Amino acid sequence: MQYRKLRVIISGGGTGGHIFPALSIAGCLKSLNPETEILFVGAKGRMEMEKVPAAGYKIVGLEISGLRRSLSLENLKLPFRLLSSIRKAKRLIREFRPDIAIGVGGYASAPLLRAAQSLGVPTLIQEQNGFAGLANKMLARKAGRICVAYEGMERFFPADRIVLTGNPIRSEIVPADGKMREEALNFYGLDSSRRQLLIVGGSLGSRTLNQAMQKWISEGCPGGENVEIMWQCGKYYKQETDSFMQGRELPHIHYSDFIARMDLAYAAADVVVSRSGASSISELCAAHKACIFVPSPNVTEDHQTHNAMALVRKDAAILIADGEAGEKMMKEACALLADGERRKTMEKNIALLERRDAARAIADEVYSLLEK
Repeated sequence: MQYRKLRVIISGGGTGGHIFPALSIAGCLKSLNPETEILFVGAKGRMEMEKVPAAGYKIVGLEISGLRRSLSLENLKLPFRLLSSIRKAKRLIREFRPDIAIGVGGYASAPLLRAAQSLGVPTLIQEQNGFAGLANKMLARKAGRICVAYEGMERFFPADRIVLTGNPIRSEIVPADGKMREEALNFYGLDSSRRQLLIVGGSLGSRTLNQAMQKWISEGCPGGENVEIMWQCGKYYKQETDSFMQGRELPHIHYSDFIARMDLAYAAADVVVSRSGASSISELCAAHKACIFVPSPNVTEDHQTHNAMALVRKDAAILIADGEAGEKMMKEACALLADGERRKTMEKNIALLERRDAARAIADEVYSLLEK
C-alpha cells in the first residue's frame, strides 16, 4: 500500500480515554508519511485543549458540551451550541480541506463528523466501547468505516463497514519483565518484599474508589499486612484526600492526583483496581495485569459494565458493582493479591485479549477507505 501524504482532521476528547487513542492514531499516520498534516478539533475547556498541543499538534476548540443528567438551564443551550459548533466545523473543513475526518468520541466528535459528512468528506469512526453511544450510532449511517474494539458490534452498526481493530494505546505500555519491574519499584520507591496494588480511577479520579480506600484505611487496613499501594486519587479529589490522610502514618500507602509513568506503575503492580473505560481495559490487556474493575455508573448506556463483562466472561477480570465497592473492593483486592495461582490464570487470560497493533490497523483502514 502506498502511504501518500494526507490532510486529516481528528475530532473528540474530553478524557484521557479519548485523547490517548487519538494521539496514537495521529502518531501512526505521521510515521507512515511524515508529510501528513493533522488538525485536531476538541471541545473548549476540556483536557484535549492542553494535552494535544503538548504532543505537538494544532487543535481548535468548539463551544460544545454534553447533556447534563440533572435539570439544568445549561441543557437549554445545548441545541444552539450544537448548531454553532456544526457551522464552525464546516468553516474549519472548508479552510483545512481534509482528505478524511476521524472521530474518536467525545463532545466535539459529533458536530465535526456531521459537518464533514454533509460536505462529502469521507469519515471514519473509532468506537472504543462494547456498547455504542447514540452519537456514533447516528454518525455510522454515513461513515465509510467503523473501527471497533469488541466483537458483536453488528447490533449497533452496519456489518459491512465494521472492522475489528482494537483500541490504540500508548506504545510504552508493555508486559513487564523482571528488569522493568525492578526499575518500576526503584522509580516509585516501593518495597520489593511486599505485594503491590495499583488503584487508578481514570484521568480525573473516582470518588467511589477513593471512598472505598478511605473506608478500608479507617477500618485499619484489614488483610493488608503485606500490601503496598499506589493510589491515584485524581486532581478533583486531591484536596479531599489530603485532608483525610493528614496525621495518618501509613508509609506503605502512596497517593497522588496523577501518575505520569503509567508504564512503570503497571509494571510494579501485582493487581490493578480500575474503572473500566475502554482505553484502561486495552492498556491492562497489553500489560497482562490481573484486574478488578469497578465500572462507573455515570456513563452513557452503562458502557463500562459492558466493557468489563467482555473480560469477566473470559475469566480475565473481576467485576465489582459501583454500589458494592465500599464493602467489597479492598476485600477482593487483598484476597487476589494473596492468591498467586488465581493471578497467574487472570494474567494469562487477559494477555490473550491484547491487540497491540490497533493504531496501525486503523491507519491502514484510513488509506483503504480513501483508495475506494
